[in-house]
Amino acid sequence: MRRRTLIAGLKVLEPDVRIERLTRYIFVAPSWPRSLALIVLLGLIIDGATYRAGNGDFLLGTLVFSIPALIAFLLTAPLVRVSGRVITPNRSALLALSCTVLSVILSLTPVLVFGRAIFPTLYAGALGLVFGARVLVLVAVADYRIGRMILPAFAQSGTGIAVGAWLFDIWFVVYALLLQVVFGLVFILLIWLIERPLKKAFQISGLNFLNAFIAHLTDGSKSMEDFFHEIGEEVYVQQVSLFFSRDTGKDILFTVPNVHPGPMGEVGGGNLPRILHDSFPAETLVAHGCATHDFNLVSDGEITKIISAIEASREGIGYSTVASRPVRVTSGSVEILCQRFEDALLMVSTRAPERTEDLDYAIGMAIMAEGRRFFSDVAFVDAHNAMDGVGAPVLPATRLATEYLQAAREGFFVAEGLSLDPLAVGVSHIPVPFSREQGFGSLGVQALVTDVGGERTAYVLIDGNNVAAGVRETLLAAVFRYVDEGEIMTTDTHTVNTISGKNPVGYVVPAEAIIPFVEQAVREAIEDLAPARVGAATASCEAIVVFGSQRVSQLASTVNAMLAFIAPVSFVILALAFLISVFAYILLQ
Repeated sequence: MRRRTLIAGLKVLEPDVRIERLTRYIFVAPSWPRSLALIVLLGLIIDGATYRAGNGDFLLGTLVFSIPALIAFLLTAPLVRVSGRVITPNRSALLALSCTVLSVILSLTPVLVFGRAIFPTLYAGALGLVFGARVLVLVAVADYRIGRMILPAFAQSGTGIAVGAWLFDIWFVVYALLLQVVFGLVFILLIWLIERPLKKAFQISGLNFLNAFIAHLTDGSKSMEDFFHEIGEEVYVQQVSLFFSRDTGKDILFTVPNVHPGPMGEVGGGNLPRILHDSFPAETLVAHGCATHDFNLVSDGEITKIISAIEASREGIGYSTVASRPVRVTSGSVEILCQRFEDALLMVSTRAPERTEDLDYAIGMAIMAEGRRFFSDVAFVDAHNAMDGVGAPVLPATRLATEYLQAAREGFFVAEGLSLDPLAVGVSHIPVPFSREQGFGSLGVQALVTDVGGERTAYVLIDGNNVAAGVRETLLAAVFRYVDEGEIMTTDTHTVNTISGKNPVGYVVPAEAIIPFVEQAVREAIEDLAPARVGAATASCEAIVVFGSQRVSQLASTVNAMLAFIAPVSFVILALAFLISVFAYILLQ
């Protein structure tokens, strides 16, 4: 379950959960024609209101509000492109619309109380605020280098000043330009304050990271990997693989990486299962081992080290033609499906229907180390097959970690005494018509079926990030129509997660629509059954650069601290800017 503590009446969530909840600040900009239509409509409404008021201000709304916004929309993208960056038309139009609404509120609302004589002063102040706001937004979504965003940010307020020079007098121009400087400096100060925590903690630019993240969402850019390299550290992890060789049919590789296939999309190790699968001639099943987000690869280039380690571990291994029937053991909420392959043991763990989440690497290491008292190699799999919300990982010394260890110990003792019989295996790989947005990675569904002494076991591996609560049981019921034992697993690929961490198999696509592909995978694997030899090896994956121990926690804490102080600091800074504006107004009179 999600661990919580209570401090001063506030619920404090685990770092992984807090990071996922930051996605509520992300939204999709509406289409640019819609934003532009609203800008024009807003201007026409103000035109109509001023005409009916009979005050002689002809086309005030169109000239003062709509035209600056439309010109800003036309100029912003080309001016941003000069710096080598991109802002989409949708975001440019939304920014222009937002600033237009802001200037309308600040310029016209007080006029209803104080009269239209104060409008030029209010409009000048609104243009100053618009300039500062555009600087802040553009450095966040386009280019963190402030100097390069000054001109694109000035497009809307600059046009407004030009229109004001024609409608009003020279005093308006002087005052408006002065406020451009005031609000510009105030927002630059705010940007510096926003940047400082991440600069101090990680020596990276938070806004540059935000630029990279938005570029990833927009065009799939992987520039975020540069930041991950800066904060990353080297780790040395073990990876157990089972190599199946057959005289007829394709060879099979079942491997269990103990690094995490994240953080998102194609960035870092997000597509680890697919890359490993495509790197070997054998049909390769990439299960989920013991690793949290601390063990996210900083780039997909690190996967080549894992591939080399697997290939090196295969040299000189011995093969056997026998295996045991499968057996299940339990401890508390943890259940493990165990099958022995001569001197190696495959263990597939789950807590379904309870939440099954990432296991810390230390837990996996403890299980594998203890298992070597009985077996030469222990392949321990986190089936990752029950999700009811984004939760915290299982950490060492917790109650859940103890249950995993106790269940594994029981599995070692039971499996050691199992009899061995001739082994036959079959494999299949079924593509599915579902997208990443629907929770399915590009590998679709794979199935490995073993036949030992007439008892068949199906290991069904879905390329996805966890399984929605209850769906595993439905899929497993379909599998048991064809075999005696089995388990549903996921690769934990994060290609299905570009924003939120919640997109499990069965969350978008109902289980009933998935069953036909799971059944087909099992049937074809059964048809592919053939006598096999199996060998196991434990690879030492050395100097793999990952996010690093507790980096996710540190990053989450820093970002949440930033969000906590941004609002009050922004209010104080803007209040200071408005006070300076009032003093400037008094001095210019």
